[in-house]
Amino acid sequence: MNFSYDVIVVGAGHAGCEAASAAARMGAKTCLITMDMNKIAQMSCNPAVGGIAKGQIVREVDALGGQMGLVTDATAIQFKMLNRSKGPAMWSPRAQCDRAKFITTWRKTLENTENLHIWQDQVCEITVKNGEVTGVTTIWGATFTAHSVIITAGTFLNGLMHIGRRMVEGGRCAEPAAKGLTESITAHGIRTMRMKTGTPVRIDKRSVHFDLMETDYGEDTTQRFSFVSSERPLPQLPCWTTNTNAEVHEVLRSGLKDSPLYNGQIQSIGPRYCPSIETKLVTFAERNQHPLFLEPEGVDTNELYLNGFSSSLPMDIQIAALKKIPCFKDIVIYRPGYAIEYDFFDPTQLSHTLESKIVKNLYFAGQVNGTTGYEEAAGQGLVAGINAALSCNGKETFTLRRDEAYIGVLIDDLVTKGVDEPYRMFTSRAEYRILLRQDNADSRLTPYAEKYGLATAERIHRKNFKEEKLNDLIELCKNVSVKPNEINAFLTEKGTSELKGSSKVYELLTRPQITLEELCENVPSLKTKFGEIIKNDKEIMDCAEIEIKYSGYIHREKEMAEKMQRLENIKIKNRFNYQDLKEISTEGRQKLSAINPETLGQASRIPGVSPSDISVLLILLGR
Repeated sequence: MNFSYDVIVVGAGHAGCEAASAAARMGAKTCLITMDMNKIAQMSCNPAVGGIAKGQIVREVDALGGQMGLVTDATAIQFKMLNRSKGPAMWSPRAQCDRAKFITTWRKTLENTENLHIWQDQVCEITVKNGEVTGVTTIWGATFTAHSVIITAGTFLNGLMHIGRRMVEGGRCAEPAAKGLTESITAHGIRTMRMKTGTPVRIDKRSVHFDLMETDYGEDTTQRFSFVSSERPLPQLPCWTTNTNAEVHEVLRSGLKDSPLYNGQIQSIGPRYCPSIETKLVTFAERNQHPLFLEPEGVDTNELYLNGFSSSLPMDIQIAALKKIPCFKDIVIYRPGYAIEYDFFDPTQLSHTLESKIVKNLYFAGQVNGTTGYEEAAGQGLVAGINAALSCNGKETFTLRRDEAYIGVLIDDLVTKGVDEPYRMFTSRAEYRILLRQDNADSRLTPYAEKYGLATAERIHRKNFKEEKLNDLIELCKNVSVKPNEINAFLTEKGTSELKGSSKVYELLTRPQITLEELCENVPSLKTKFGEIIKNDKEIMDCAEIEIKYSGYIHREKEMAEKMQRLENIKIKNRFNYQDLKEISTEGRQKLSAINPETLGQASRIPGVSPSDISVLLILLGR
């Protein structure tokens, strides 16, 4: 065998799979190195994809030619569009998946990707020469050479698992930790820190009293994650909900003295937005109950996942507490919850391409950058994979702006602000979220996929078809009129003012109470003109309606983005010795020196750099 590659990807989690797939499809000879080929794209915690803001990221990954949306649709067992009661900028798709089929579908995808080879082994060292990465070495003595290396090791770097006072080295339950790789990387001056995450108990379905729980069904909808999926082939399954109670809390509190989070055993940073059940007890001491969500792991298994009960308490405490919940009075579990500590690398040491500023052609993606979540990892992996492949040919790098994608917001936040806890994406992090909706990800990003050879002919055709029909539909709304006698009864019923004269459909749709689908159902003349579109192109109709209803907000955000882009166009990297600029605050000098921002726009987002500091830089640039 020839162990020489263009791109090597270390780790086959969600970041590694997207990175390897993208690099290989762009023509780079790629090797994906994983400790276990049977755990490719393992959903280490919740067997679900998407959610608030995360669903938008998955649609962006799909629009860029990534695989996560396609794999999710192929393995989804429940689908929902979250936040429907709020504005469309907040709508977020989420799917429960079959964990085992998710793995096999990803593995089949990778094994049939041209230019991609998979090697089962553990990387223990990177090799560097003259400040550039040259390859990796494994624990079995295999030596690989490459132009670019992408580190996507997840929670495996010096991983340490905790259940009560017991500690076991490992990157995931029953899987070994990766030893030596962190030390090999930090030897070249790259900073590392520790983080903590956790996962809940897994329950045997046969022991649960479902009649004592509320059933939660998915949506009967044709909507999917991928813009090119044709269907969701698996049966749609329900989830169930219940709550903890005072008795549960009493048992849990009795175990706090042995909790790794509170006995000093764990010192590293944990997630604020996905806290353990013991953290909820301490932080929200006044609450008598917390919601729990019981979710199926697949169509062919009795294993269930208890969302909301992440814990590292002793296993006897976990079981005893759960037995105090009526539906779990006879509970049988497959394994208890546990916490895990692992190494990550300060992401401010990276450029927006996710390349190290210290070691050339070395990229980092996923939880090794301090993030949490499969979706955030996949987005980073895709960007790293594209850039690693571009670097092999000396081509211009690929980055995404904050007004282009949630992935752009994610990466900019990481490399500009760093992390002091596991980073999780929220819609509130995006200042241009009405531009970054889940419904228009293809319009925003598929041109990049086409540019880099990641878009199939079918994807390009569908994107162009959608945009053509979308424009036609908006124009139709602008030109078609409705008379008062046709619609006033309906308007009164909807609680909005009647028409005095004829009105264009476009104007009617600006009213928050009115939808195009309802108009067509209540005005026969409209049903003739719009009926086929509503019947056959629901997503196009929804997208057109959003563009019409929120046209003012969309225009305003575009103007704001264009103004900010002026600062993004001013390149300042390596133009200043910030420590010599006494006109800038001390904190500003320190932060600017540490990060060495690419642009004035990035400098303005660094915590500790004030608007007056930016004004000083503008004046100096003018000189």
